[in-house]
Amino acid sequence: MAEINFQIIKTLGILSESPKGWTKELNLISWNERKPKYDLRDWDPEHEKMGKGVTLSFDELKKLKEILNDMDL
Repeated sequence: MAEINFQIIKTLGILSESPKGWTKELNLISWNERKPKYDLRDWDPEHEKMGKGVTLSFDELKKLKEILNDMDL
C-alpha cells in the first residue's frame, strides 16, 4: 500500500474528544501535496494516526452548510 502524505494546513474546529484523547476535527488538509480540502475525521493526540473520515471540496462544504442550516435542530 502506498504511503499517504498529509499536511494539516489549518485546524478549523474540534467537535469532540474521546476518553483516550482522540479528537474529531474539521481541518483543511493537503493530501499527497495536492490542493487542500476540508476534512472531518478522528485523530490521535499526536496527529500520527487517523480514523476514517470524509474529505470535501469548498463547494461541497458550502452545500453541507446549506443543508445543516435548513435542518430543524
